[in-house]
Amino acid sequence: MDILFASSFPVLCQHSEYNLTTLCPDNQKVNSTTPALVNPPAFGMSYFTMTLGALSNLTALAILAHSYACFRRRAKAPFLLLASALLLSDLAGHLITGAFALHLHLERVKHHRAAVAVEPPQVYCKLFGACMVFFGLCPLLLGSAMAVERCIGITKPLLHPAVVTMTRVRFTVLLIASTALTLAGLPLLKVGNYKPQFPGTWCFLPVNGPLSIADANLALAFSILGLVTLSVSVVSNTISGLKLLQARFKDRCVKLNAARKHASFSSSSLHSLDVEMMTQLAGITMVSCICWSPFLIYILISVGRFYKGISRPVRHCEKLFLLALRLASWNQILDPWVYILLRRAVLRRVLRLLQPDRAVFTQSSSYRDSHRKQMSLH
Repeated sequence: MDILFASSFPVLCQHSEYNLTTLCPDNQKVNSTTPALVNPPAFGMSYFTMTLGALSNLTALAILAHSYACFRRRAKAPFLLLASALLLSDLAGHLITGAFALHLHLERVKHHRAAVAVEPPQVYCKLFGACMVFFGLCPLLLGSAMAVERCIGITKPLLHPAVVTMTRVRFTVLLIASTALTLAGLPLLKVGNYKPQFPGTWCFLPVNGPLSIADANLALAFSILGLVTLSVSVVSNTISGLKLLQARFKDRCVKLNAARKHASFSSSSLHSLDVEMMTQLAGITMVSCICWSPFLIYILISVGRFYKGISRPVRHCEKLFLLALRLASWNQILDPWVYILLRRAVLRRVLRLLQPDRAVFTQSSSYRDSHRKQMSLH
């Protein structure tokens, strides 16, 4: 959801005879439901963020494709498949919703000199809103599925291969896409509606002002589903992190003899693989919580106020809603950087920079062990 366009807005009035919006005199009543006319924005930042998001997702997908080729027969394969689906949804959502928003913005800029703002066609707005809902829910649901998969893999490693199969993971991805598509497609079947949102450059489920019961219920379902997925991710990651810490403490307490050195190496390599995946997953969850929580909580509060009959100034609420959306749109840009930066190769380099003495000690100790093996053979 790449909605990063900054705008300013003069006061507008609606003329129902021509379905146009023009500048309002000071003594004329303002129609609060009319989309605001925007001043010509600077598109440099918008083009930069769209390009950065697309290149970041493509780079992360290339890294995941290489990892999947190496680990497709190991326990990491389900995690990589879910991560690839997450990045594909981020990339598609970034480009598709960004193209929709850019088109609306260019249309409004074209009519700026004539002081006329034209509402987007109803079909266009419905498609735009459906894409916003679909590509908003998919990353949240996929992130939650990744957290649950890792929780099973770390807490029940013997049960994981039997429960988390590639067939079931593919079915989970299809189920997630179907769930998001169902909720996004209900307004297309005239259950609820999508409407232009302030400042008229994007469309979404209405959450401000007077709402219908169907609109309120759909917005509430979107908010609750998103918050539940974030909560599941946080709880699953907490359980997995505590289990990894427990395993690390046990490894340090147990004194291994020479006959078990080979087994300890394989178990430590498995732990390092788990730590890498958990670090990436923790990064994804943290980014999702920071970016999405304000948007989802705002919807929940707004719908709650509607049910309680509490009204607030619409223009102030619309500005807050736009600010929350802009923060949520950064999730699709930041997600791929989690995979780019939080890899074992990058983390090892960072560790060497932060603790050079430990890196030298590790290398020297490994050299001594290999030298002792050679001496024993002679």
